[in-house]
Amino acid sequence: MAHFGFPLETILIFFSVITFSLFIDLFAHRRAKEISILDASLWSGFWVSLALGFYAYLWVRFDKQWADLYLAGVALEKSLSIDNLMVFMAIFASFGIKGALQHRILYWGIAGALLFRAVFVGVGTGLFSLAPWVGFFFAAIVAWSGIKMISARGHTEEIADYSEHWSVKMTQKVMPILPRLHAERFFVTRAIAADLAKADPSLKLAKNASLFATPAFLCLVAIETSDVMFAFDSVPAVIAVTQEPLLVYAAMIFAVLGLRSLYFILAALTKYLVHLEKAVIALLFFIAFKLTIQAGEHTFGWDFIHIEPNVSLLIVLGTLAVGILASLIWRGKSEDKA
Repeated sequence: MAHFGFPLETILIFFSVITFSLFIDLFAHRRAKEISILDASLWSGFWVSLALGFYAYLWVRFDKQWADLYLAGVALEKSLSIDNLMVFMAIFASFGIKGALQHRILYWGIAGALLFRAVFVGVGTGLFSLAPWVGFFFAAIVAWSGIKMISARGHTEEIADYSEHWSVKMTQKVMPILPRLHAERFFVTRAIAADLAKADPSLKLAKNASLFATPAFLCLVAIETSDVMFAFDSVPAVIAVTQEPLLVYAAMIFAVLGLRSLYFILAALTKYLVHLEKAVIALLFFIAFKLTIQAGEHTFGWDFIHIEPNVSLLIVLGTLAVGILASLIWRGKSEDKA
């Protein structure tokens, strides 16, 4: 296939749609309130429709192969995001964050993810194009992610305390902290902190400063750090599908934009999708294999197997479908044994 490149029309359409959608999302959720399952489901449908709309545009305007590469990347990123959303649940539990504040933190967390992914995609695709053998390194990263998920399955009862995470401790060293949530703010002024300390003598301020960070900001730091580590694993996986920077970034962004809504759905349905994680693990090993084959083809001239874009798309979607279907069929048996 020829290179997709950076068609100006596609770039303008992509960023216009993203900017307009974020504006609608921000306007619709301008008032802090707890997100219902119905609201989250409707917004998830909106983001999925948006991603499929861009898929249709790529198919009609360019070629079905480009559209399939993009859609496979979206499906893969969505599936890999499930494990990251589980970590988000543990982070919120560690900081005692509930309801509407979760939505606010996720909003800014995902805004940061848009920037971090642009950097990761640029570096990742650049390395892959400059040195094809880097694919072996990417394959090792993806395979290691799968191994970590397998080993973590045996320790599901242990919930990490993210209030002691290294990123949180580092933030506490450089910023004064108000050890209490206040409304839904990330920061409070010295006057507010002093008033709270007067009202509650047990509230101790570590130092006198003009601005104090709240536990909500520490939670956001943990969320962003977790997402950066997640991107370090997921970007190589999506690059295995296509090395076209614009398609990789579009796939990741359309998948990431719906994560906030997906989080609230997953929080309610996580006990039912008991076999979906196994499907994600299987996908990680498939992607590691595909990266290895691609790197070998470019580096050593291997030609014994070639996985077409439409085949990758079918494998990704089919594996996820099997995981969901297995969860629906064997959910009752799993619960009875528990």
